[in-house]
Amino acid sequence: MSKNTELFLELPWIEKYRPKELKEIIGQTSAIKRLQTYTENKNMPHLLFSGPAGVGKTTSAIALAHELYKNGFERNFLELNASDTRGIDVVRGTIKDFARTLAFDSGFKIIFLDESDALTTDAQQALRRTMEKYTKTCRFILSCNYSSKIIEPIQSRCVVFRFKPLSGKEVEIALQRIAKVEGLQLDETGLKAIQYVAQGDLRKAINVLQASASNSKKILEDQVFSVSSRAKPAEIKQMITAALTGKFLEARDKLDTLLYEHGMSGEDVLLQLYREVLEMPEAELPTTTKIALVDIIGEYNFRMVEGANERIQLEALLAQLMKFKK
Repeated sequence: MSKNTELFLELPWIEKYRPKELKEIIGQTSAIKRLQTYTENKNMPHLLFSGPAGVGKTTSAIALAHELYKNGFERNFLELNASDTRGIDVVRGTIKDFARTLAFDSGFKIIFLDESDALTTDAQQALRRTMEKYTKTCRFILSCNYSSKIIEPIQSRCVVFRFKPLSGKEVEIALQRIAKVEGLQLDETGLKAIQYVAQGDLRKAINVLQASASNSKKILEDQVFSVSSRAKPAEIKQMITAALTGKFLEARDKLDTLLYEHGMSGEDVLLQLYREVLEMPEAELPTTTKIALVDIIGEYNFRMVEGANERIQLEALLAQLMKFKK
């Protein structure tokens, strides 16, 4: 095999280091223990995994199936992304055809529907009937970010698992494992920066680590914020402080840096501004002022989602901050 072919076959780190067994999964301790009982008993109900992105829902489903089926995994496990196949025809066709056939060397098959909250209401209604009819030959695992978007009849047929964002320590454990294998020097400031950017999303953390490692084996804070198109918390705080002290032009210059030097989108700026407002100490920003600012930030977020000009809205937001001038 040529060197070029080897490079082509190299997997992204999120796949290269994806846990193969339930016991290898970091975090979600309670959920993993419950899933392990299913593999020990060789039986399981329909499952619904709910939680934010990058916290282990897909990995848990695949690891569970691998432990149940061993060599029969490919024949007994069907993975579909509901964001791509969200209509009723997929439920009536692909899903129904797979569910109705007998499992290979096992009591049942598994259909894993990722991002199932993207399914239309009609598709969910059809899925409900399919789940009822083919329970003897097939079990379903549904994953979603928002369980409220899954109709109640489906929720009542599933055991619900709530996945939560990983703690900073759990993210650190995963990153240190990868850094050791890849020969990286993970600087303390670089690690803290990845934790800040990822916010408990391990998939994002690993992607940022790989992007940062493309230029240097030593992972530093500046690299992390650069590849993730995020500003350092101090830069956001400087913009807030400038506005709160009546220095509008200085705050506007800081905004220029975020948008044009860091390449941040308006929503990125808004989300980081929201985080920093909440984390500012009481001595710098009283709770009553924080409450008022969160309300204002929410209004401007809505305006941008509705299509208003990002630059004008962000400058208007800075002008609103100046009303709370110290």
